[in-house]
Amino acid sequence: MDLIKETARRKTFAIISHPDAGKTTLTEKFLLFGGAIQTAGAVKSNKIRKTATSDFMEIEKQRGISVATSVMGFEYGGKRVNILDTPGHKDFAEDTYRTLTAVDSVILVVDCVKGVEEQTEKLMEVCRMRQTPVIIFINKMDREGRNPFELLDELEHKLQISVRPLTWPISQGQTFKGVYNLYKKELNLFDANTTRISESNIRVNDLNDPELEKWIPESFCKKLREDVALIEGVYEPFHKETYRSGLLAPVFFGSAINNFGVRELLETFLAVAPSPDEREATERIVKASEEAMSGFVFKIHANLDPNHRDRTAFFRICSGSFERNKFYYHTRLKKKIRFSSPTQFMANEKSVVDESWPGDVIGLYDNGSLKIGDSLTEGEELHFRGIPSFSPEIFKALENRDPMKAKQLDKGVRQLTEEGVAQLFIQHGARKIIGTVGELQFDVIKFRLEHEYGAQCDFTPLRFKKAFWVTSANKEMLEEFLRRKWNAIAHDKEDHPVFFAESEWMMKTAREDYPELEFHTTSEFKTEG
Repeated sequence: MDLIKETARRKTFAIISHPDAGKTTLTEKFLLFGGAIQTAGAVKSNKIRKTATSDFMEIEKQRGISVATSVMGFEYGGKRVNILDTPGHKDFAEDTYRTLTAVDSVILVVDCVKGVEEQTEKLMEVCRMRQTPVIIFINKMDREGRNPFELLDELEHKLQISVRPLTWPISQGQTFKGVYNLYKKELNLFDANTTRISESNIRVNDLNDPELEKWIPESFCKKLREDVALIEGVYEPFHKETYRSGLLAPVFFGSAINNFGVRELLETFLAVAPSPDEREATERIVKASEEAMSGFVFKIHANLDPNHRDRTAFFRICSGSFERNKFYYHTRLKKKIRFSSPTQFMANEKSVVDESWPGDVIGLYDNGSLKIGDSLTEGEELHFRGIPSFSPEIFKALENRDPMKAKQLDKGVRQLTEEGVAQLFIQHGARKIIGTVGELQFDVIKFRLEHEYGAQCDFTPLRFKKAFWVTSANKEMLEEFLRRKWNAIAHDKEDHPVFFAESEWMMKTAREDYPELEFHTTSEFKTEG
């Protein structure tokens, strides 16, 4: 197969949002269009009785939330579409941040009733850091919500990005009539009584044509004409390159639960979103068109299949083609390894694949040799950047409730922290401290340890407020600091020293007393230099 052709066919993106904005529902509708699933799994968000296709972990089914990133692929219009559906809950933000390193673009879902929420702003910050192109889908237009122009102003102000509507709603809530596609000059009428894929759009070359009133009442036609005139006068025209530079976000309106406005979003996305291009490694920029295979692990998940004790590394291919049973160079371990059954995903369904291309995310069965951030190449020393651990904000000591299951507990904690569910710190050689960015992660750890490893534990809250990785060129000063602060020092899994601060004042004092020490809030320093 042709590398250039296959790469150009790929569109790899993440769907991100605040919880309950409709992200998982939108993912499902895309899968329906691609024929990857036949019926929607989440009806009216009741995921406890009937679970969404992409929410496959047991705790997700019980809680009705997404806590792990799912990878799904399908074919549509000659393109290979790879969707990464991310956790919306803020307690799992770190998993989402890492996922954003593995995609080429993003679709951001916003609830038209609630507008831009705090988690949406944080996710957008990560997109801006990476200049990731963003398309915005304003969801739930069949509900009484905010004024669309008000929402556009809020998007520009809070997300610090220029916006350009490509579809426009005709009213909303009880009187929602549909959307007008400004990009294609088509009318798509809304029928609240059907959730099937709408087959035809009405061509409207001129909004002043009296024929328009055959389809929608006169008062709505008048309002639509006024709105479109205002849009054309106020918002800059849509340019593909401005969008791809991460400077302009096209905006679509619709109702994901009713499968409305989704086709316009999907087809425009496939027309304008970037295919895999280049990735930054510590050593150099890697282009997707290079013949030699390279890529990185951005997520690890144990026990995807509860019937088998498996461990899967999610691997993003950056260049060349990945072939089954071929030996690849593991840059951290400095040895060659091969994979006999690399898999492609369709939520919890997976199939072995012989060859994959740049932009594809594949699952590599792993016996413990792969970690988040690891690179595989055909021999070159490459370390892909931007896949750090972030400083946790909640710290608890792990207590074993069943001494007979100490081995199971150790194994479970090690595997879950290698997945990135939380971070593990060892204090004084034995005490295990778990660090997370949210309380919900402790519930997930406890649940999974019990149900997947047969181990039971409790957590004791600690007073620490922040963790800092500590480095210094002055080895004597570093050793003195570690000795003096021994009761607030632990080591991460790779034996790097970490300082736990109980307050901002304690951190400020440490910086003043030890000016030659560097305190890092992410683990990115490990790959620097």
